[in-house]
Amino acid sequence: MSALGAARLYGIVDLGYLSADTAPVAAEKLLEGGVEILQIRAKQTDKAMVAALAEEIHALTAPLGVPLILNDYPDLLREVPAEGAHLGQDDMTVAEARAAAGRPVIIGKSTHSIVQARAAAEEGADYLGFGPLFATPTKPGREAIGLQDIAAVHELVAIPIFCIGGIKLANLEQVRDAGARRVVIVSGWLQADDIVSAVRSARQILSEAQRRPMTAATR
Repeated sequence: MSALGAARLYGIVDLGYLSADTAPVAAEKLLEGGVEILQIRAKQTDKAMVAALAEEIHALTAPLGVPLILNDYPDLLREVPAEGAHLGQDDMTVAEARAAAGRPVIIGKSTHSIVQARAAAEEGADYLGFGPLFATPTKPGREAIGLQDIAAVHELVAIPIFCIGGIKLANLEQVRDAGARRVVIVSGWLQADDIVSAVRSARQILSEAQRRPMTAATR
């Protein structure tokens, strides 16, 4: 959990952008760039393939101490050596996910409002995804929530909050200045010509905020 608390950059190996063959290559580049949490998102994918992919990618994340998170499939945590699972608003409860995992794991939850964020924290989630800040093809039909609640949600929720949704290098300063301290970037990294450099550039943009004194808004 200490790795989770210190993390600022959250990467996703998304099979909506990658194939099972290219996903480990992208994971290696995201890790080289400096992501501190890595998720496997493989919607509509056979669970056996997800398990095999998790085994392969965990061999990359484990030596670096980077938690590997499965999008959905907490039951797979009984058989694969990942560190946690991520839930959507319409998925099972945090308690149900922990029971499905059968062992101590990290459970994150997607939230789209301050009300949902506070509820997920009270439910026992270890971290939150907060967004989508901007419209994104990763979440078709999901209305963007904008930047106006970022500072407030950090004041009201004590667990780590990762802002997500349409974040790219071009708008990251805007997101940072609105109060974000942790971010998830998907297509902005996976579709970059140089994934390693793109991740490092994101860290540089966030670094100014990281140097500020720690307050409730920067937890």
